Amino acid sequence: MIGTGVLAAQHLRQMIVAGSISATPAILPGQVQPASLDLRLGQTAHRVRASFLAGKGCPVADRVAEFEMHRMDLSQGAVLEKGCVYVIPLMERLSLPAGLSAVANAKSSTGRLDLLTRLITDGGVEFDRIPEGYDGPLYAEVCPRSFSVLVRAGQRLNQIRFRAGQAVLSDADLAALHRVEPLVNGTPVISEGLGFSVDLRPAQGDLVGYRAKPHTGVIDLDRIGHYPAAEFWEEIRTRDGRIILDPGAFYILVSQEAVTIPPDYAAEMAPYLAMVGEFRVHYAGFFDPGFGHAAAGGAGSRGVLEVRCHEAPFVLEHGQVVGRLVYERMAERPDALYGEKIASNYQGQGLKLAKQFR
Repeated sequence: MIGTGVLAAQHLRQMIVAGSISATPAILPGQVQPASLDLRLGQTAHRVRASFLAGKGCPVADRVAEFEMHRMDLSQGAVLEKGCVYVIPLMERLSLPAGLSAVANAKSSTGRLDLLTRLITDGGVEFDRIPEGYDGPLYAEVCPRSFSVLVRAGQRLNQIRFRAGQAVLSDADLAALHRVEPLVNGTPVISEGLGFSVDLRPAQGDLVGYRAKPHTGVIDLDRIGHYPAAEFWEEIRTRDGRIILDPGAFYILVSQEAVTIPPDYAAEMAPYLAMVGEFRVHYAGFFDPGFGHAAAGGAGSRGVLEVRCHEAPFVLEHGQVVGRLVYERMAERPDALYGEKIASNYQGQGLKLAKQFR
């Protein structure tokens, strides 16, 4: 019997055996993460005129037929162009039992490339949300925002997390947790989650972040540590603890707080209130059990902030709260933690670009 909370890796394997999660070809062991499952791109990408939700009672395939401009074979690789919208059937599908729902999010490297990736489902009325009892295929909507990318069938751009009931920590429980598992820096700001503030103190000289260059080459997602960062990113420097965000520009910044996710918890980054400024923080939002945790090889890890400015230039200052981390209880402790015996690219991270750059 599964308890209330986020399902752990061992539960996901049970769901695969039971057929609640299935795929063609079969799911690979490496797709199973401590509190989520990586999803794989299928063989075909459909270029569509605009982003969409299927809507109640409507299959995604019908919407694709309505809005499709052309299609591309991903078996040997194809370029998804900056500014275009693509719908890609995923290899995985779900047959959720009663009581289990799911939420999806972009993987860390996907978000750091400004590669907007969202899950859509048949009859779906929200992105990245799958209701209990859903039985059907899964699709990724992919929109490269800053860089054109070369993708292939089988690559993993997003991930899915399963929940039994709701187990979000209250502010009081979160405060108690951080008395046991303290922040590395400062006193936690707790209001409907743990507040994340931006770090704009001069460090490593005066480097505080990166801004995507507007005209660059294509990024092959399979090339790890391959691309010189300077060809794709401008360094952002400050000597007074503030920067001005340019409308439409994409930035990689880092949180002031270094946090830990204890083994019995998972977390998700949520955007902060829109009233705080003309920008959006949040692309890749899952934090697995063991992230930054000492027992899993961490010593507190910073949250990398993917920031896009909207209509007006905006002054961002050191220490400004820009997002919040919502904690949930695990239904059971995972049999492997983030950074422990698994390939985890961002354990113990600071200001860090996606793994394709050097």
